[in-house]
Amino acid sequence: MIFNKEGSTTIITQEKATIIEFVKGLENKYESMKNDNIVVNLFSLKDIKPQDINEFLRISNIHKAAKRSFVIVTDRISFDESPAEMTIVPTLIEALDLVEMEEIERDLEF
Repeated sequence: MIFNKEGSTTIITQEKATIIEFVKGLENKYESMKNDNIVVNLFSLKDIKPQDINEFLRISNIHKAAKRSFVIVTDRISFDESPAEMTIVPTLIEALDLVEMEEIERDLEF
């Protein structure tokens, strides 16, 4: 896992491990980034299925309940194939834009 912190957002990139290993690693490191917005970049993983995204559901729900953004970046899964609670976008730029919009909404108490 590669961690890159930009302001209040941590971008996590995964290149080789399985989704299950990745989620376990994310859960182990979660305490150190629980106050950041999290962008999970899965763009380099080629073999992702909709059920793989479900592995992130628990940590995503916890993070969003704490009023932080949790966004997954992949173009292998469409928005329609993912659970309604998950936020999935096809590019990193869209993910960062979405995090910025959600920050503004939280600041305005929407």
